[in-house]
Amino acid sequence: MKLIQGFSKLSKEQKVQFIANRLSNDGQDQNIDAQKVKEQLLSFWHSDKKLQSTFDEFSENTITNFYLPYGLVPNFVLNNEVYTVPMVIEESSVVAALSKAAKFWSTRGGFKAEVIASEKIGQVHFIYEGDKESLKSFFEDKKIDILNSLAPITVNMDKRGGGVRSIELVDLTDKEENYYQIKMSFETCDAMGANFINSVLEAVGKYLEDSLDEDVQVVMCILSNYTPDCRVRAWVECPIEDLAEKSIGMDTATFASKFARAVRIAHIDPHRATTHNKGIFNGIDGVVIATGNDFRAVEACGHTYAARDGQYRSLTNCKVENGNFYFEIDIPMALGTVGGLTKLHPLAKMSLDILERPSANKLMMIAATVGLAQNFAALKSLVTSGIQKGHMKMHLMNILGQLEATTTEKEQIVNHFADKVVSFSAVREELNNLRS
Repeated sequence: MKLIQGFSKLSKEQKVQFIANRLSNDGQDQNIDAQKVKEQLLSFWHSDKKLQSTFDEFSENTITNFYLPYGLVPNFVLNNEVYTVPMVIEESSVVAALSKAAKFWSTRGGFKAEVIASEKIGQVHFIYEGDKESLKSFFEDKKIDILNSLAPITVNMDKRGGGVRSIELVDLTDKEENYYQIKMSFETCDAMGANFINSVLEAVGKYLEDSLDEDVQVVMCILSNYTPDCRVRAWVECPIEDLAEKSIGMDTATFASKFARAVRIAHIDPHRATTHNKGIFNGIDGVVIATGNDFRAVEACGHTYAARDGQYRSLTNCKVENGNFYFEIDIPMALGTVGGLTKLHPLAKMSLDILERPSANKLMMIAATVGLAQNFAALKSLVTSGIQKGHMKMHLMNILGQLEATTTEKEQIVNHFADKVVSFSAVREELNNLRS
């Protein structure tokens, strides 16, 4: 392929034509038809031109929309309230597993959750080549003045009960020559607050540059996505005997013991912990995406927290003692219910309506609880029937789609595999038998 100049300046239609021509001329598959490529891309455009323009403005160099399934998990009992939870995820069996977990715990007291703290962190990273003690004296003398200078930026957030909560000078010269930070904590109420925090930090950086002249070099001013003081806990608990269910296939004491040991293994072995926590984020990400929040920030924060003691570990914990089963998640995450995509994306707005317009704290509790429920569902399968039995049943429809099965063929194949192990080769063979 050749380099192209000025791609961003092309119209959307020209970008579509460009990639259609590029695929048909340079693609490895010489049967690619440029017109068909163009028609496929255009088929995903929204019929409402104004709404399509909104989608285009979410990013840059857009040529079409990429669809993901939007599903619902009903009967989700949290803190004695019943929710229907919207999920955006393409992985088979996640929504089905969550629905089963929600039903399981709805008759056993439901899920419980609480927000432990909701403060976020921002940092001004700077180099100071002057006297260390002079810098410390300057900061102590000017700390109140710095905060007062931020009033034009913080006034609206202050009115909502948020704003700057703390400011401190951090000396890191033992790790990098002349390196310091101004570390600040913030309360941003129902906003995720990234723009607010970054604006405050840049104002503090400017204050340092104006006050310390040539002795200071501000390297960067940016929020941190690691928010250990913006944290939520969710849990379920019941007597061990109440875990009884036909699908478990063993006595409740054995099930509880195996389940707790599976969680313990994810605390011991980082290889297992990675897959364990990925399953948790199958649940959390689905809610975060559906509500227009930043799933990448939430994942980065969660994974950092999982390694906070120097080894990557499970984000969930399980205790089986005194005849009781207790399973919890303790996880930091920063979510918002106002501003950004939560206001612009119509389905993000609908998701919040479905959740009954939650506050940011309530959304944190919902998302964390969904992560806990997904982890429960996965571990329940792993220590009983195995993960593939249920997963491959759900994956069957994807396989049939790849094999271009008709509606009638799908019905017959689903019936055939009702009591059999699903695999791609087995489905293909049965479909070939059916067709012949």
